[in-house]
Amino acid sequence: MPTYLAAIDQGTTSTRCIVFNRDGRIVASAQKEHTQLLPKPGWVEHDALEIWRNTIEVATQAKAQAGIERSDLAALGVTNQRETTVLWNRRTGQPLHNALVWQDTRVDALVARYAHQGGPDRFRQKTGLPLASYFSALKLQWLLNEVPGARSLSEAGDALFGTIDTWLIWNLTGGVHGGLHLTDVTNASRTQLMDLATLSWDPQLLREFEIPSAVLPRIVASSEVYGEVRLDALAGVPVAGILGDQQAALVGQTCYAAGEAKNTYGTGCFMLMNTGTVPVHSKAGLITTVAYQLGSAAPCYALEGSVAIAGALVQWLRDNLRLISRSDEIEALAREVDDNGDVYFVPAFSGLYAPHWKASARGIIAGLTRYANRGHIARAALEATAYQTRDVLAAMQSDSGIAIKELRVDGGMVGNELLMQFQADILDVPVVRPRVVETTALGAAYAAGLAVGFWSGPAALAAHWSIDKRWEPSMSEPHRAALYGSWQKAIARSLDWCG
Repeated sequence: MPTYLAAIDQGTTSTRCIVFNRDGRIVASAQKEHTQLLPKPGWVEHDALEIWRNTIEVATQAKAQAGIERSDLAALGVTNQRETTVLWNRRTGQPLHNALVWQDTRVDALVARYAHQGGPDRFRQKTGLPLASYFSALKLQWLLNEVPGARSLSEAGDALFGTIDTWLIWNLTGGVHGGLHLTDVTNASRTQLMDLATLSWDPQLLREFEIPSAVLPRIVASSEVYGEVRLDALAGVPVAGILGDQQAALVGQTCYAAGEAKNTYGTGCFMLMNTGTVPVHSKAGLITTVAYQLGSAAPCYALEGSVAIAGALVQWLRDNLRLISRSDEIEALAREVDDNGDVYFVPAFSGLYAPHWKASARGIIAGLTRYANRGHIARAALEATAYQTRDVLAAMQSDSGIAIKELRVDGGMVGNELLMQFQADILDVPVVRPRVVETTALGAAYAAGLAVGFWSGPAALAAHWSIDKRWEPSMSEPHRAALYGSWQKAIARSLDWCG
């Protein structure tokens, strides 16, 4: 009887394969980074073939590291960077262009044109999303219009569109030899082409965005058996779970009740609150999205606040300013000073996402004096993530009418204890790190496991969740208010830099 599950976690900067046991514990993990392609300011691309090669490599390594056979794996789940857009030739399996990453802003002019015609929220009631360069529809329109032959291939049914989950599953299940072309409801809800109420591609939206229906994948639940892997290392293993990365983290954090929230600190920063089986439409600048759909059960929805730059700011300090040589050096550098020295860093490299939605914003460092040093800049960079999270949480509590009791956290930055304490302080809410912090991969494994009966249901999964560390707020209210007031001044100065 199979005793393990595997998850492919394809993120913005790397691809991982993690093997979990029945208790939700990690038994093996392999990871490989891929190249960030930056051809012009604001343009961010990935080589989809490189991502696929890395997926094969890490899956093979993780299986070998675990010392297991294919027959020991009950199922495979897939989780992915979400809005990143791939268009490829059905006959050859070759991408027609590099993937356009969710951070890419080349469609800003299209966003402005659509907003001018009907306002920035013209599609929000149906899709839960404002007009923004973030989502897939306009990225796909750009590819169809700008890549020679792409539109004619798509209209003939010879080109396929997908977010990264779709691209990987098509390749995993056979590629040009009958690969499955599908996506789950969570990823579909990020394209701006799906109706939240019907969970289907909307004909009106396809006309508005000039997207031929022949290019689109089939929409499926987040947890069901879709087919089998045909890749040698995992051949015959059922593919049974798909979730966009942030929804996967919500599932991995076992936030299955309305009002429960998690925040993931990765390349960007993403807070989701489960709102139950009824979508809550935001009035405070948040996204309404599908949280998950388990089999034939009713879908659950979430409010989401998306921050474009979190861990990516630490990478920028490392790679562009060379302030540090490794990302994990940032905490020690920030601890060299007692406070931020009145320095504030707004990392609006791709504009500001939730709750501001200002594509014209750009990054600034404010409050510099001759007193400021590299430690203050490092501390301001870490604090920027916490301030942006507070912006999102305030909007989330306003929309939902729910004051959260604690914030469950995960992702690469939660090992930074200085940041986690400051996060609790600036929110005035306890911050809780679980014992298993790879909750994105875990959520995909949970979805796959539920589909094949590896676990009995969500209640069994909740029993696995346990606390590793909890940070309680200790900052005085006057100090908190003063810091946050200065942050808001810095935000104001970053706005409308472009245009």
